[in-house]
Amino acid sequence: MGETLYGFLMGIVGFVAQFVDGALGMGYGVFSNSLLVGVGLLPAVASASVHTAEVFTTLISGVSHWRMGNIKRDLVLPMIIPGIVGGVAGAYLLTAIPGKVIKPYVAGILLVMGSIVVYRFMRKKKIAFNGEKTPVWKMIVLSLVAAFMDALGGGGWGPIATPSLILSENHEPRKVVGSVNVVEFFVTIAAVITFLVRIGPENFEWEIVAALLVGGAIAAPVAAWVCHKLPSRILGISIGVALVVLNARTLILSLL
Repeated sequence: MGETLYGFLMGIVGFVAQFVDGALGMGYGVFSNSLLVGVGLLPAVASASVHTAEVFTTLISGVSHWRMGNIKRDLVLPMIIPGIVGGVAGAYLLTAIPGKVIKPYVAGILLVMGSIVVYRFMRKKKIAFNGEKTPVWKMIVLSLVAAFMDALGGGGWGPIATPSLILSENHEPRKVVGSVNVVEFFVTIAAVITFLVRIGPENFEWEIVAALLVGGAIAAPVAAWVCHKLPSRILGISIGVALVVLNARTLILSLL
């Protein structure tokens, strides 16, 4: 009975995490990984389990966003290869050193970024997205760094990639969220393969993976629809607030 209840609670965690991630472009890894580490899992095992579930949830989420028209090819294609490289590097490093060392610094940067996003979208004037292409080199660097931090810290792809692209004012928030979700599929595959090689499948928490997967699979299409329907201003403010709340918590806990 206890195991059933635990599995149900993990399923709810997976649903909430994927709903937030699919609607706002961030939060799945941060939310799920924080919980698993909090209940005693080693950071590498927690990150490996979360990323394994994400392989399936990001696939469903990516397809859902594509069907809703939330994808921009100019964002997706340049970010895939560097995202894979960053995911492999981060996962490899996490199995060698604890990722907690760098977390306070990343959380502080993201907290500032979240505040900037909130300020920008709360301005009364209407925000016009110019539609210009973001320089490819910027997307390559962004994807590499975001994927590296995602695998290393168990979350970070969305919190880094999503606000960075939104702040460029070149893309609508819904297009950014959808595109970031699509690229995340490739990042998670790269990270999971690396974890499998480094720590072995016997060290994965497969029951937790299954529960997170079921909850996330249910939430993914719903989140994509919400992302498509929300006005750009509301979505932008929501993303900024989510960044501030998540990273303020991470920063406070890491400094205690």
